Formats: sequence, structure tokens, C-alpha cells
Amino acid sequence: MSDSDPAESLKDKLNKETAKMQWSELQRFYANGSMVAVGNSMDLIKVAIAFSEDDKSKVQQWLAEGSVYRVEDAQAAAWHEQGVALWAVVVAPWVLVQQPK
Repeated sequence: MSDSDPAESLKDKLNKETAKMQWSELQRFYANGSMVAVGNSMDLIKVAIAFSEDDKSKVQQWLAEGSVYRVEDAQAAAWHEQGVALWAVVVAPWVLVQQPK
């Protein structure tokens, strides 16, 4: 890896900023509408890179496929009831979450 490779640098940065967090710590982001879920078939970091680089075509394709989606009330309620921990990474203004496999 070269320090001059911005894509690798961004990937490393996002990897370091990704953490497993309890739903109770994340629910405020859901409440303010800034949470986006990433399906388990997707790589959370690759999705975060696309969001960070404002790659609208990739993000729109994933939204259309349902592999990236806005968290619905039923999903939020289930996570709350189960007290789950989710992988989370911030790509302002979004908080991307993924349920562990």
C-alpha cells in the first residue's frame, strides 16, 4: 500500500472508524433520519467509500436493489427489542449500519 493512494487511504480511514455499537447508542441517528442500513451481501466499507465519494450511480443502484436501504420503523423496533449491536461507520451526514453476519 502506498501512502499516496487516496482510495487505500480512505479505505484505511473508514476501517479504523468502524465500530460495533449497541442499538441504544445508535437509535438517535435513526430518529433524526440519518441512518442507512447496508445488507449483509454488501461490504460495509465499500458502501461507505461510495457514500464518501458521492458516487450517486452506485448508491442509487444499491437503493433500487434494496441492498442499501433506509431503516424502517419495524426494523428499528426489532433492533431495540433485541438489543442488538451493529457495525457502524459515519460518512457525514449519514451513519451506515450493518447487522453482523
